[in-house]
Amino acid sequence: MDAATVKSLLENHLAQCEFHVQGEGSHYEIVAIGEVFEGLRPVKKQQLVYGALGECIADGSVHAVNIRTYTPAEWQDRGRS
Repeated sequence: MDAATVKSLLENHLAQCEFHVQGEGSHYEIVAIGEVFEGLRPVKKQQLVYGALGECIADGSVHAVNIRTYTPAEWQDRGRS
């Protein structure tokens, strides 16, 4: 699996979000930006992202994932666009 495949899986599951994915093999860093994260607890935010990768995690093609989630306003406050 590669970062582009992981990004595609995420975009298909959460189409309203923007994703930045880095990594290779079975280890990935994921940044997810979307209004969907507004008002959610951190665990719920993570669950939304993990939902797209469930099968890949179960079959071992994705083993380690570091997820950071932001609303568009939070992302902009961090000086990113």
